[in-house]
Amino acid sequence: MNKLEKLLKERGPIKKMGVLGMGYVGIPAAVLFADAPCFDKVLGFQRNSKSSGYKIDMLNRGESPLKGEEPGLEELIGKVVKAGKFECTPDFSRISELDAVTLAIQTPFANPKDLEPDFSALIEGIRNAGKYLRPGMLVVLESTITPGTTEGMAKQILEEESGLKAGEDFALAHAPERVMVGRLLKNIREHDRIVGGINEASTKRAVELYSPVLTVGKVIPMSATAAEVTKTAENTFRDLQIAAINQLALYCEAMGINVYDVRTGVDSLKGEGITRAVLWPGAGVGGHCLTKDTYHLERGVKIGKGELDYPEGSDSIYVLARKVNDFMPVHMYNLTAAALDRLGKKMEGSKVAMLGWAFIKDSDDARNTPSEPYRDLCLKAGASVMVHDPYVVNYPGVEISDNLEEVVKGADAVVVLAGHSAYSGLKADWIKRITGKANPVIVDGRNVIEPDEFTGKGFVYKGIGRGDKNSHEIK
Repeated sequence: MNKLEKLLKERGPIKKMGVLGMGYVGIPAAVLFADAPCFDKVLGFQRNSKSSGYKIDMLNRGESPLKGEEPGLEELIGKVVKAGKFECTPDFSRISELDAVTLAIQTPFANPKDLEPDFSALIEGIRNAGKYLRPGMLVVLESTITPGTTEGMAKQILEEESGLKAGEDFALAHAPERVMVGRLLKNIREHDRIVGGINEASTKRAVELYSPVLTVGKVIPMSATAAEVTKTAENTFRDLQIAAINQLALYCEAMGINVYDVRTGVDSLKGEGITRAVLWPGAGVGGHCLTKDTYHLERGVKIGKGELDYPEGSDSIYVLARKVNDFMPVHMYNLTAAALDRLGKKMEGSKVAMLGWAFIKDSDDARNTPSEPYRDLCLKAGASVMVHDPYVVNYPGVEISDNLEEVVKGADAVVVLAGHSAYSGLKADWIKRITGKANPVIVDGRNVIEPDEFTGKGFVYKGIGRGDKNSHEIK
């Protein structure tokens, strides 16, 4: 039995644990840990900052700060707070009370071109964990990170701050989150959990931590670096798949056909050994993960130990996929301008009603939303812009209304950027009456409206991938 195994045995089972970062990952993770009978107490750590400090009191009242549709989350927060099993605190010194601590902190890129991530928030979290680290504790990074970070930067900072040695005095692992907004609790319970420790004892301890919260999912143990690559790769592949259908949508527009017909045809091919993971085209990719995880993977290769053998002078297909997906809000702008041009109007002086600021359906998650670059392009061209979203409030620098009629009133162009349920029931007669225009423009970036209903009422329609409809006769 090595030193760490002995320390873990002396400490006994994990009873008290903490989660650093009360966001889309940290909150559901913390309350699921708290709901597990084997854990006595869970602390959620949140800085008492101007932008996020409000979460502390909300969580301690049993309320969810996440305002999208999250089945079961607020009820579970209330349950574990009432039972005295969960508490949110800004006092990081309480880390010293715990058997295990996880870090769920964002890791964006300030500038993807130079492949330098902004690890400032994560480093602050790691320093806090290290400062109050005690022998026999477990530290787990849940944040998506550049491969090599757990055994590199994180290990180094924890050792510097604590004076302890990773793998001997404390356990260290990476167990990346695998959640999507709108189904946070379900994803944590049901998705398999990748767990990678820096040594066998660390992996075993992390497996012990995560196993009680899984229902359908199972734990898949591996090395810390393999776990880091798994997370970055799965998001990179999803981004690649979205780029493939987005590019196909652009091709279908150019060829005058309907991408959804093509998609149905491709998706119909079934059989042994056949995989056609065809996703859906759209106005752009947002969120914290897909927009930057490709760059973590690329950076991992750059700082890795071996030489990369790859076609000389060729772009990474993953980075190219990122460029395609980043182009989609630009394409939405181009569609809007082209539709207005058909009526002899320019973007300058036109009123644009944007429907949707969140990047994903029925959520308040607006991180890296494609709606923002679309709005910037419209404003730069001299259009006036109003934004509607039933879920998003207080987005910095952008006025967002939950009054759909107010936003649509007098608009020259109504543009659907998010697939919220509220937009699937839009009626041509209502929009035409509220806009007051004989020929309003409707641009559909999420395939939520029926083109014929709108073109039949005099609308100028444009839709992503709708080459069959985008040049219709104006009535």
